[in-house]
Amino acid sequence: MNDWVRVCATSELLPGESTVAWDGDTPILVCNVGGDFYALEDKCSHQDFELSAGAFDGENATIECTLHGAKFDVRDGRALCAPAYAPVPKFPVKVESGAVWTRDDRG
Repeated sequence: MNDWVRVCATSELLPGESTVAWDGDTPILVCNVGGDFYALEDKCSHQDFELSAGAFDGENATIECTLHGAKFDVRDGRALCAPAYAPVPKFPVKVESGAVWTRDDRG
């Protein structure tokens, strides 16, 4: 699973928007924060629930899990409030040939 996965064209993911890409069985949440792209595993570290169902705040670079209200910084995956204490895995992102790319680099 170390090959880069094309997420979308940069023009398809505007600042304040997010989308989900898949690297094999791993859902990856990709967020545009002021023109910079960040990628996290699309799974709350508190419970196995997709973060992409929650509210992404592009100005504050946060995503809130709709299940119990845990909030994460999309730039580094760290948990910002209870009930989550563990970070969400962060993945690399590159912009190449007008497209956004990511990958699950854990293994």
